[in-house]
Amino acid sequence: MREPFSRVVRAAAMLAGLGMLSLAASAQQAKSPVKVPDNIIGNEHPAPEPPGGPPPHAADGHVDLSGVWIRGEAGVQTQYAGSRTQPGGGRGRGGNEDIPFQPWAAAKIKALTPTQMQLGMAGVNCMPLGDPGIFLFNPHPIQFFQMPGVLVQLEEVDNHWRLVHTDGRPHQKDADPTFNGDAVGHWDGDALVIDVVALDERTWNNTTGWFHSDQEHLIERISRPFMNRLTYQVTIEDPKVLTKPWTSPVQTYSLAHEDLFENFCTRNDEVTEFEKLNSQESGDKK
Repeated sequence: MREPFSRVVRAAAMLAGLGMLSLAASAQQAKSPVKVPDNIIGNEHPAPEPPGGPPPHAADGHVDLSGVWIRGEAGVQTQYAGSRTQPGGGRGRGGNEDIPFQPWAAAKIKALTPTQMQLGMAGVNCMPLGDPGIFLFNPHPIQFFQMPGVLVQLEEVDNHWRLVHTDGRPHQKDADPTFNGDAVGHWDGDALVIDVVALDERTWNNTTGWFHSDQEHLIERISRPFMNRLTYQVTIEDPKVLTKPWTSPVQTYSLAHEDLFENFCTRNDEVTEFEKLNSQESGDKK
């Protein structure tokens, strides 16, 4: 049995950009033979949780995605959970080298000052990360409840949620833009394919300025190859911003043995200071 441990979620790669801090502690027992070090927070290479055999299946025969899922293979939160495969520059904050931006979009991002970069991030303004940010650069756990005709997704960060309808319905006609968009799913073998449109333009796809247009379209694939593993991959299409679609690396999640914590963003007092700095930087450029 894994020894009880306390979890303090503080992702180093997110502090500058997201302005969020999830502080929580709990002593919990986990159903894994892997012993987790007491200093799991900040341990970049904890022992992986075993795959755990074949995945469970729902009554309709599809793989059941239900569970609490944490980035990586350890089955517990680590400081580096959200920084491994962020799009644009690999680990950490990186850049935007592998994003096929149209020249005008690349120039717009390159012109952002450090302060403007901070002010554009969701966490600094207490806004949702949105989709696909909740997967691509979110270090916090997520939870799925799979039911006939719908997948319910809960997000620890700011206690957000979304519904993915899997009953064959089409997209809403003229759907209003939302942070998670209008999502409909269908099964492709053992993979759930989610088609997402109508995404709010205030969200970014990474923490280094990857903005998007009202034409952004996501195709997500979520699979559960083993009991303790979940995989996620997304293809992003945006004809107004990108020269071609971009597909993320496959991201791996592991089954957690704890509940989601209560996590809320309160107004970041540094916003005013960032706004002052932005005014100063803008004046210096004139």
